[in-house]
Amino acid sequence: MSGKLLSRSGVLLVSLALLAVNFTSGQSPKKGQSETVRSVKGVVFDANGNAVTGAVVQLKNKKSLQIRSFITKERGEYFFTGLSADVDYEVKAESQGMTSPARNVSSFDSEKVAIRDLKLAAK
Repeated sequence: MSGKLLSRSGVLLVSLALLAVNFTSGQSPKKGQSETVRSVKGVVFDANGNAVTGAVVQLKNKKSLQIRSFITKERGEYFFTGLSADVDYEVKAESQGMTSPARNVSSFDSEKVAIRDLKLAAK
């Protein structure tokens, strides 16, 4: 009976050790993997320099071509978080028939928070 108890304790300890390894390996990226600690934020302005509420800002992952959208807040502000550090992105805005030029966020930039203000112009 004590042998079974000892073997159960051993199995429990091994299980806990494996769980701890899996938990800590999920906390930081392995060599060759990117951290998702980058973000992009900014303000959308019209041609007169006024902040634009309700503009649609699109962020395009240039690797996967996935597009995320954000509708600007009260002061024309937008933000995207959880971006991979080893991927290039493109951000642009549209509102009421106007669009901004696309701005790039390069994987070579070391900034953790990229600030890209966008200015709308006629299409």
